[in-house]
Amino acid sequence: MTVKINFKAKVITVLSIVFLLSACTKEIIEENPRGQFTPDFFQSETGVQGGVVFLYETMRDIYGNNGFFNATENGTDHYTWAESATGDFKNVDLSGEGQIISDEGATAGVWFSSFPAINTANGILENAEAVGLDPALVAEVRFFRAFYYFLLVQTYGGVPLDLGSGELAFNRSAVRTSTRNTVPEVYTKVIFPDLVTAVNDLPENPRLTGTVTKNVARLILAKAYLTYGWWLENPEGIPTYPETPRNDPDGNGASFYFQEAYDLAMEGIQNPGPYGLLEYFYDVHEGSNDRHQEMMLYADRTQDNEQFNGAPVTGWGTTSNSANTAVWMATSNYTTISVDGVPAVQRQSVQSLGRPWTRMAPTINALTENFTDKDIDSRYDGTFTTSYRGNWDQGGDPTPSLTGANGLEIEPGDAVISFLDEYDPAVVYEVSGEPINGANIGGGVLPGRADYVINLNEFNRRFYPGLWKTGPYRTDNEGGLGQPNVPNTRPYPIAKFSEFYFIAAEAAVKGASGTMSARDLINVIRARAGKWRFDNGEQEERIEDNSAAMVAATPMTIDIDYILAERSREYFGESVRWYDLVRTQKWIEIAGSFEIVASIIATDHGPATTISREIQPYHYLRPIPQGQIDNLDMTDAEKAAYQNPGY
Repeated sequence: MTVKINFKAKVITVLSIVFLLSACTKEIIEENPRGQFTPDFFQSETGVQGGVVFLYETMRDIYGNNGFFNATENGTDHYTWAESATGDFKNVDLSGEGQIISDEGATAGVWFSSFPAINTANGILENAEAVGLDPALVAEVRFFRAFYYFLLVQTYGGVPLDLGSGELAFNRSAVRTSTRNTVPEVYTKVIFPDLVTAVNDLPENPRLTGTVTKNVARLILAKAYLTYGWWLENPEGIPTYPETPRNDPDGNGASFYFQEAYDLAMEGIQNPGPYGLLEYFYDVHEGSNDRHQEMMLYADRTQDNEQFNGAPVTGWGTTSNSANTAVWMATSNYTTISVDGVPAVQRQSVQSLGRPWTRMAPTINALTENFTDKDIDSRYDGTFTTSYRGNWDQGGDPTPSLTGANGLEIEPGDAVISFLDEYDPAVVYEVSGEPINGANIGGGVLPGRADYVINLNEFNRRFYPGLWKTGPYRTDNEGGLGQPNVPNTRPYPIAKFSEFYFIAAEAAVKGASGTMSARDLINVIRARAGKWRFDNGEQEERIEDNSAAMVAATPMTIDIDYILAERSREYFGESVRWYDLVRTQKWIEIAGSFEIVASIIATDHGPATTISREIQPYHYLRPIPQGQIDNLDMTDAEKAAYQNPGY
């Protein structure tokens, strides 16, 4: 069949199989008009350039996409559905309001985005020698073919290597049949060899800002080794599909791959190239500091150009595949906050606010149990918006002050309502049985405070701490509310230098050995987390070093549960949690139940309800999209066999 792909101001047709059945809008850096994208297109320098850029651009269709965010953070210990959740969010949550179905858009995006990129990579590689392609650029293409296959195999299990013209060949025919390869075949035939080539042939430094390098390939390969080691071990007996013995074709066991993951991660740490840890966790996510040395791979965007952003940059944005709308889903409707009848916190394009879609709410457990030691560990403060501050002046209201809690005045920039870091039993939510309804969203009061407050174990599905770390950042607000209704124009994080430490530590927990223990490695991350330069909740400078206390508080023996807790603190809300829990087969144990105040009534702040999830072993694989199966020209029995069991 023919798929139409929009490369900037042109339409190019690509012969493809049913895997590429969805029409997709693709943006690339080059704006020069091109001809038809025929099978021989990659035999030209122009075709190669366009294809390579397409591989980078495809990351935007996945990372920052609200469906992918839903599929990777919702239904875990991090998030549940919120007040404005639609059916797909309730389905993915598996908490009694719905079930994941095979035509679920949230779980289908990886499939429909990855295969066009893979086929493009196949086309480039097939013609690389004829074009005289530089080995380093060939390595970039191999990196992305492996990258997208790695994403696919983690999500769906075994997937096809033959897209219609042979294994790992550019497809030239509109075939409508397909055979899925097994998980070991996907790893050993494409993911590992492609990434090994990428490690060997990529340069130390990026050829352009944000392009992949030797150490980026090391990181993804180390994570692939780690993930495959877990798959071989299969500690909880989770079924795989297509069914196959959990044996490595090369005869290696899980311990071999854990050691490979450790060794490669340590090599990445010891040979950082242009990458490294930043001194402060706050700076890793502060908007004005994007594209720094710790950010090794990201889906890039810009506020300067709609085409290069993949979404509008002014006015009202859309939710197209390439729009970065993920953080909207986790933003509560703070615009209902009012004091003295004045909308005190208005929708604004700043990192702590943005557009509130209120589809997902954090669980109480995530904020109270995953994030401990909030007074010394900067990661909670550097992850969430915990104080909502008055900005009515930015919206044009000249009122100098409003009357807040306890009759005290609140000026622009002051906290109107705050979530307390630790539980305080002195918070009063009602007087004589009547709700105070502080700030119009049910806040309580504490003596001497002008801001209304809510305890962390008493927030509900309507109003909760927002996800500050990936919130919008613009340079064109010009003293006003800016452009809060368009998708986020910041790059979305995919891989960071810090993950080398986590991969090596996890491998060490699984038996790998080397110069640094799991505790040594985790303490590098924890020591950094103890350093403060700014208090996000209080919005004031805070020069403080709690590294020694953080290191001292680390358990002497590190287990996988502690690794996962640390990964939660480091990468909360970055679209990796479901993969972490599935890789380690801890999803049911860690996320099988959670707590939240189930109400969506603003004044309801307790008690919290424990809610169970209906996670089954078959849920460890997402369903093959129904649109894919419906378009296969195969018997009903063959189609049924193509789908992952349980769906």
